[in-house]
Amino acid sequence: MIQHRGPISGIAAWQGAYVATAGYDNQVICWDQQTGTALARSFHDHLANQCAFSPDGRHLVTSSSDYTARLWTVPDLRLVAVLADQEDDVEMSVFHPSKELIATASRDHRVRVYDFTGALVARFAGHTADVISVEWARDSDELISSSDDGTIKRWSLETGGLIADLDMDGIETDTIAISSGGTIFAGNDEGQIIVVGPTERTVLPAHEAGIKRLVLDDARNLLVSLSYDRTMQLWDVASGVPERRDTTALPDDVWPRSCAFAGGSRLVFATFGAGYRGYDYEGRTWDTAEVPPTQGVNAVLPTASGALTIGDAGIVHREGETVAETGSLCNFLTPLGGLVLSGGQLGKVFDALTGRELHQHRSPLNCGAAFERDGASYAVVGAYTGEGLLLRLTGAGEAEHVEDLPLHTNAVKGVAVSGDLIFSVAADASATWYRISDLTKVATIEDAHDRIANGCAGLGDGWFASVSRDLKLRIWDPEQRAEVLDTPHTHSIKCVAASGDGRVVASGSYNGRIALYDRTTGEWTAVIRPTTAGISSLTWDEERKAFAASSYDGRVYYTPSV
Repeated sequence: MIQHRGPISGIAAWQGAYVATAGYDNQVICWDQQTGTALARSFHDHLANQCAFSPDGRHLVTSSSDYTARLWTVPDLRLVAVLADQEDDVEMSVFHPSKELIATASRDHRVRVYDFTGALVARFAGHTADVISVEWARDSDELISSSDDGTIKRWSLETGGLIADLDMDGIETDTIAISSGGTIFAGNDEGQIIVVGPTERTVLPAHEAGIKRLVLDDARNLLVSLSYDRTMQLWDVASGVPERRDTTALPDDVWPRSCAFAGGSRLVFATFGAGYRGYDYEGRTWDTAEVPPTQGVNAVLPTASGALTIGDAGIVHREGETVAETGSLCNFLTPLGGLVLSGGQLGKVFDALTGRELHQHRSPLNCGAAFERDGASYAVVGAYTGEGLLLRLTGAGEAEHVEDLPLHTNAVKGVAVSGDLIFSVAADASATWYRISDLTKVATIEDAHDRIANGCAGLGDGWFASVSRDLKLRIWDPEQRAEVLDTPHTHSIKCVAASGDGRVVASGSYNGRIALYDRTTGEWTAVIRPTTAGISSLTWDEERKAFAASSYDGRVYYTPSV
């Protein structure tokens, strides 16, 4: 049976005929929209991030973390061309409205244009951070792009240059949509929709967390906004300024990263499961059919009674046996007394041993670390909206929410403890230190990394390690000074862990490689690739004297430290 084995990150639809999905399992699938049957599938060499149909429905373009976009025929997904000039992940690709041209947005800070043979037509440089979104101006040879540098830029294919540079007040803007009249709708990390017209700009508060996707049906004057506040808003934009038409909470399995207008009054959504989910915006009803879960593992925790795992389906396993169900994709496992904290897309903190909800936050959760303070046990949980949720273990063995620590202004990607310090890293490349003894901030370095930071680990005595999309390992001393080390990795580093004595540091990447660094000798002692599916987390297993690596393929791999 053709279905996804990892979360669906991108979705597209063509009229009432086809739906296409792109997944973290590297797969691209074309579905019959009427029957929901998978018609064909193809593969990238790495995560497939987004997909889009050509205006005539004859082709599909897909964007991937293998640094390519690929052009396929529909519905058989026969490969036509590889668009391969990018030097980093391709986040989005779009067809020209009337010509055989494709534009791509890449994390290498550039926008490119290719023809249908895969030949590079133009390359636009000028953004100073990752380019996340790109759109063609309607019936025009102009492009509009948005970037993590907090700007929207307009480019001319005719001149090969920059036409306009719009400052979005330094706020990361992940998504844009362009109307036929030239109005730009932009969604930013503060949950606002910014409407940029010919002469004026309107800022509209829309969501309680960052907007991850805007999708426009220009013919029907409808705009969808998706946010990590777990809601979808449907807007009427006939007047040029969005007027709210519908608001709905997203089902637990929907990933607010992508959706598309399909046939009739139907929207289709990316999910954390093996297939997509639909919504009828006229009837305001969601599809009720179950979306089968996937088996990807996002975190592993070695325990005396066997390793615990949790992943996309929110099911906790111990050595393959089901322990509990949380009902939510979860990203971490952190012991706190007799509890094991977990959480993810729903913003809920769970006890992974029972599936019981302990606390509700306003945005998804990504990571956690535990520590002792004044004879009490605490944990800090990193949120997508930048906070560190401080939880304390009560005398009754419950987790009590104490306060939210303002760690970052962007998504917390990793948190660790060492000595008297809490250390965290964020998607905006920053790093922050807090003192455990008095819970005060010691320092924040805004440019601690050259790219998005993905994880960190404590090394003991106030030392830390961090990893980033810049393919570097940083070793931080207690005075917030970093030794920056080249790594053997060729693709973004997802996670990092240290041996019990802090001597060996392990790093894991999205393309399945694990590399070990010996701090004593200053050498990389091993590079292995146990899977092509990607390493999602690394944890030190003291009993085995090995690193436990969870993978998106649903398995756990053990790597000895020597």
